Amino acid sequence: MDTRVSMDRNPSFAGRTLGDIARSLPGATAAFRRHKLDFCCGGEIALAEAATAKGLSLAEIEAELTAIAAASSPAEPPLATDELIDHIESRFHAAHRRELPELIRLARRVEAVHKDKPEVPHGLADLLARVAQELDSHMQKEEMILFPMMRRGGGPMIGAPISVMLVEHDDHGTNLRRLESLTNNFEPPEGACTTWRALYAGGRKFVDDVMEHIHTENNILFPRFTG
Repeated sequence: MDTRVSMDRNPSFAGRTLGDIARSLPGATAAFRRHKLDFCCGGEIALAEAATAKGLSLAEIEAELTAIAAASSPAEPPLATDELIDHIESRFHAAHRRELPELIRLARRVEAVHKDKPEVPHGLADLLARVAQELDSHMQKEEMILFPMMRRGGGPMIGAPISVMLVEHDDHGTNLRRLESLTNNFEPPEGACTTWRALYAGGRKFVDDVMEHIHTENNILFPRFTG
């Protein structure tokens, strides 16, 4: 049983340390930064203690973390095409746009702070920035061109934009392999700091999400219009 995943979906975060949450719940670091909670050097303090020390609402922070965990949970794709497109946009498009800027920020920090270590993923932030740009362009094409056509029932011209999306999906897959190669499959080195571990946990989730995103479109949505 994957206890890390089950812990991340547990709505009770109060007794867990900032570092533990940051390492195991991708997206938590952005919430901690908003509340100015030190999850790296001060990461061994329990969330409840850290919130009390800063006069913050523990309930509010736990609610944010619970929402992040819930948004990351897998869900069965709906059957109706309109609902499936809604699912893709909320489950994948919104998640990519929300999480990539934080991954880029974490990568730049790790590369700067640990630049002299041989295991540091030099170039990771730039690669993530390029991935974010290409992925956002891809998603905009879907949202502005392909998905509206599908919502109207498709038509004889729909094969062309689907073909473009399939080619771009292959390009995204190549980028995912580059990310894995640069990060040793997102396995942090021994002694890696909390920020580094949070970066790799978030990166691993991002890769898994993009793979599921592509699968949902290539194998579930697109065949409804190309069969």
